[in-house]
Amino acid sequence: MRLRIWPILLLLWTVPAPVHAQSPRTLQATLDRVLDDPAYESAFWGALVLDLRDSTVLYARHARQNFTPASVTKLFITAAALEQLGPDFRYVTRLLADGPVVDGVLQGNLIVRGAGDPAIGGRFTDGDRTATFRAWADSLRRRGIHRIAGDLIGDDNYFDDTPLGTGWSWDDLTYWYAAEISALSFNDNCVDVTIEARRPGEPGRLTWEPPTTYVTLINQTYTIPAGQQLKEGYRRLPGTNTIVLFSRVPEGRRDTESLTVHNPTRYFVHVLREVLLAEGIAVEGQPVDVDEFSIKPDYTAPNLWTVATYTSPPLSEIVRVINRRSQNLYAEMLLRTLGAERPVPDSTLTPGSAEMGLAAAARTWLRAGIDTSRIQFVDGSGLSAQNLVSPEATVRLLAYMAAHPDRAVWRAFYASLPTGGEEATTLQNRFRAGRARGNVRAKTGTISNTSALAGYVRTADGRLLAFAIFCNHYTVPTRQVRRTIDAFVEHLARYRN
Repeated sequence: MRLRIWPILLLLWTVPAPVHAQSPRTLQATLDRVLDDPAYESAFWGALVLDLRDSTVLYARHARQNFTPASVTKLFITAAALEQLGPDFRYVTRLLADGPVVDGVLQGNLIVRGAGDPAIGGRFTDGDRTATFRAWADSLRRRGIHRIAGDLIGDDNYFDDTPLGTGWSWDDLTYWYAAEISALSFNDNCVDVTIEARRPGEPGRLTWEPPTTYVTLINQTYTIPAGQQLKEGYRRLPGTNTIVLFSRVPEGRRDTESLTVHNPTRYFVHVLREVLLAEGIAVEGQPVDVDEFSIKPDYTAPNLWTVATYTSPPLSEIVRVINRRSQNLYAEMLLRTLGAERPVPDSTLTPGSAEMGLAAAARTWLRAGIDTSRIQFVDGSGLSAQNLVSPEATVRLLAYMAAHPDRAVWRAFYASLPTGGEEATTLQNRFRAGRARGNVRAKTGTISNTSALAGYVRTADGRLLAFAIFCNHYTVPTRQVRRTIDAFVEHLARYRN
């Protein structure tokens, strides 16, 4: 969706006079040399660096040109969500029943009403993926329920029914970063499959979590001699939950991969049914997606009552996962949450859709002084190559958040960004030394032939800078582009004016 609203103000392009050995002009020349490497003759660079103390532009290159931002997109979505929903916003997922309890039997269905929570699974429960489901089994037992006569119904209608982002590549759809989107999601809408090598020539041993029958795994894996290189191979057959595994795993090693499922809503209630059965609660009916019914549940009906609820961690913690781990599903669900919770008055857009979420997010972008007619977002994660944004628009957003009048919003946004060299984040293997280590806080972005980084860094004399740097259409290895970007940022961290 392309949003066209009103033009932006011009940035200030003044540069202060030098007061120390390194002048702004010297910094500009140094950064030019970094980006002018002949290896990038066929690539496009865009960058902007702004001193937030006095709004001085320290460096600009193609700053108003649009680039594919990849996961830098997540900055735009998380900033809007924190501002409009608040850092303390929480999702509430409800387990309801539509019938009475007679002699320990629920004479009706159990309904899970999804609210867009991306975090049901093991991420916030120390890896215990089904902790919420077992807690719900406890709630059923406390109410004297030992058998369910009806079905387990998953209601995902808080979002629209579009399961994928616009422009996503079909060959990504097996992997965790392209998981299907649903308002009722579980375990990142993936199964976590481990291949354990055996003796050379033998197939690997497969295990998976959760250990569900929802997926069918076809084992074409092969154990190769120790010391050889692991060769991963996975494919989920389109529109099915049949996953073919054909990795080559060296003896003595194991490999784990999160692989997507089809129809996350049915996956949620399928695993819930398995857990209830394991907990001694009989379920006579089947796991069902609410979209299979022509008549939807009436949540105002007097026969519908709440069995249990699950409340998510606060949005501030969910946003940390999005930006530190670059979690695409979380970003997509947050975008649609904006579209459901803060819809704009436009009858052509569907609440709970990506399009409505983008229209809602644009309120924040406008307040940041961004000309929304000159940018284009079509998803919330940045997986689509159809997203377009400029370094200038990105730095405007960063500057707006740094000066946000609600300091809790700023603190949550800043804390969500990974720090240079920080373990278990997208920057864990970058900025391992130098002044940028433990200093830079920035969001990475990577898809094919695209690498980006945008965030904040402090100079040697303590000034906080906002920066964005994009490289598109390169043909060198991505690791080389990242090294160049990191060198660019390291010069900013060493700068003293």
